[in-house]
Amino acid sequence: MEREVLLEVKDLDVIYGERKKKYKAVKKVNFKIYKGETFGLVGESGSGKTTIGRAIMRIVPSAGGEILYKGDKINGRISPELDRKVIKEIQMIFQDPQASLNERAKVDYIISEGLMNIEKGISEEERKARVEQAILDVGLLPEFSSRFPHEFSGGQRQRIGIARALIMNPEFIIADEPISALDVSVRAQVLNLLSDMQKKRQITYLFIAHDLSVMRFITDRIGVIHKGRIVEMAETEELITHAIHPYTRALLSAIPMPDPRHERKKKLLVYDPDCHDYAREEPAWMELREGHFVLANTKEADEWMKE
Repeated sequence: MEREVLLEVKDLDVIYGERKKKYKAVKKVNFKIYKGETFGLVGESGSGKTTIGRAIMRIVPSAGGEILYKGDKINGRISPELDRKVIKEIQMIFQDPQASLNERAKVDYIISEGLMNIEKGISEEERKARVEQAILDVGLLPEFSSRFPHEFSGGQRQRIGIARALIMNPEFIIADEPISALDVSVRAQVLNLLSDMQKKRQITYLFIAHDLSVMRFITDRIGVIHKGRIVEMAETEELITHAIHPYTRALLSAIPMPDPRHERKKKLLVYDPDCHDYAREEPAWMELREGHFVLANTKEADEWMKE
């Protein structure tokens, strides 16, 4: 049975800066996200993964390529009707739960602001009822709605950010490193919450992170990004157990091991971006194993598959 494509990114380019100071943060990125799945984007800081999420949200403009949501192009100029649909159905959970919340506003207003902008005819009773339900859904108490963000812990603030996204009843959520600013003890709670919400509401996620051990827990497929280009993509277990690209292998080798004896013995791999020989043949997207794609030229692909 063919899966339904909810979002597709085609040859996406994003450029920062102007004139002589231009920097291409995202280069010819392609991927599809299927309805109901969690697709992960993983890479080091500055690799372009957050920029892709912000381009989908239209926070940053794209310089080339297409972003298709349910078959409709949503980057560039779009109709007001499509704009309202995208705002309602695509939401984002930001990395820093403190910076993404208005410190001068109460939780009640923060959670319902988007709702009031999109559903302008909503009654006060219905608004309050939906805010209360959203707060309960993320494991907080209804009386928290009258407080300010600074009165909460980091984990509670992130739950408020999740409630703000969920109240819109979105079909697609971009989770931009939603646990990186949280304590280790709170991370599992937030990940479990996101997983539970997906099962209850059939939400599709784009999950952005730099930690492959976290990705293994929550994602169905992973795209590995390096300097603005996706270099490897496969189903989660396939990618982790049969990593092909040297950059992916380096990321996997950096995952801490709980046993100190194994941690001391493990070999840390260092990726050298200058190791590639593209003088004779430019890299292309190749399917080296079933459903397992790698950015490589023919010579590299043959060498990597022998290792």
